[in-house]
Amino acid sequence: SKDEARKSIVYNYKHGFSGFAATLNETQAQTLAEFPEVVRVKLNTYHKPHTTQSWDFLGLDYDGPQQQQPQQQEGLLQRAKYGENIIIGVIDSGIWPESRSFDDTGYSPVPARWNGVCQIGHAWNATSCNRKIIGARWYSGGISADVLKMDYNSPRDLTGHGTHVASTIAGSQVWNVSHRGGGLGVGMARGGAPRSRLAIYKVCWVDGSCPEAAILAAIDDAIKDGVDVLSLSLGGSPGEEIFETLHAVLQGISVVFAGGNEGPVPQTVLNAVPWVMTVAASTIDRSFPTQVTLGNNEKLVGQSLHYNASVISNDFKALVHARSCDMETLASSNVTGKIVLCYAPEEAFLISPRVALRNAINRTLEAGAKGLIFAQYAINNVNNVAACNNIMPCVLVDFEIAHRIASYWDITRSPVVKVSPTMSAVGNEVLSPRVASFSSRGPSLAFSTILKEEPETIVEPL
Repeated sequence: SKDEARKSIVYNYKHGFSGFAATLNETQAQTLAEFPEVVRVKLNTYHKPHTTQSWDFLGLDYDGPQQQQPQQQEGLLQRAKYGENIIIGVIDSGIWPESRSFDDTGYSPVPARWNGVCQIGHAWNATSCNRKIIGARWYSGGISADVLKMDYNSPRDLTGHGTHVASTIAGSQVWNVSHRGGGLGVGMARGGAPRSRLAIYKVCWVDGSCPEAAILAAIDDAIKDGVDVLSLSLGGSPGEEIFETLHAVLQGISVVFAGGNEGPVPQTVLNAVPWVMTVAASTIDRSFPTQVTLGNNEKLVGQSLHYNASVISNDFKALVHARSCDMETLASSNVTGKIVLCYAPEEAFLISPRVALRNAINRTLEAGAKGLIFAQYAINNVNNVAACNNIMPCVLVDFEIAHRIASYWDITRSPVVKVSPTMSAVGNEVLSPRVASFSSRGPSLAFSTILKEEPETIVEPL
């Protein structure tokens, strides 16, 4: 019946392209697919979100050129007027409007060409938008009641992912910030286009799901609203592409996607359709060296975010080499109150470094350890050690350093080790840029013959 058909509709797409999302059974979907007017019927799929010094490193210094890197254009950000009045649509998990990154002090009125809305909801009213966040929408169609109970039914961001993405793109200047207030990476935080405007489209929810039906609705609305750029830091499974982005590009909108965080495994790059910009992740000229001192006074260097004064100790602690740091080895090694070395090169390619590190952190904490030295073949992503939450020092080292620590442990009757507080290093002494180990690699399963020239986006603590 017409009434049942009307109730089945979840979203209508009508601004940039024609279509709809609806709750159908298999027979109904097959019947629709047989109509000559229907181009395609596909099952709704679920995507997921992909996370100061960065922009200066790229040559986009706020106050003009300082030290130019090769092939950088002098004064590019100034000539672009800091993104003044460019409207950037962010399709993600929403935004936290009270963040200082979205202060609209000194902004001119909202551009007259803007056609969007500020959709109200839970903990979000009309004043939550301003001259910086000029519009906001949220898409709850098809989301279960249980998930909606756990999240804000509004554009407000519960997980923080959308807020992080929006501030990286367009955040206003915020001075004297550091990693979790701990004094690491102190400086001024801002986005790449700090004077641009933001339009927020919340499609991702607290359970980590971003339904494609909602993403398409957001793209369709963004075309009508009048955005200049669309940013989507999310993706599905390898080979799944959002082809409808072509309609936005045909309207003159630049569409920018994250390439994915499943590296260094080959053929994991996502969002590789030829008409969008696909962004990889890389390091910058900043690192967080952490000195590890062995009982024989040999001093080695790893990477960490170890700054919590309450867990920093100048004392040496007993060292245990627990190899892969599986539960059985930890249980048999009596690691309570000790610093654990996780070093198992023969197993390095069986599991991704990110997953292996997370497992090691959880297991060593549970076993009562007082520190972790984790070896992996690439240590150019120190962010993962933030999972320690400064309960204990967690240091990343490469296999060469780990081998030296393991050798010391092997020949010493009572091996001990000390982890010093982390320092900040910036400049030419830091080898960069390098593709981050977690950044997804090609070729694309969907477009194996297309090579992407992937610009650098920076994933770092701030």
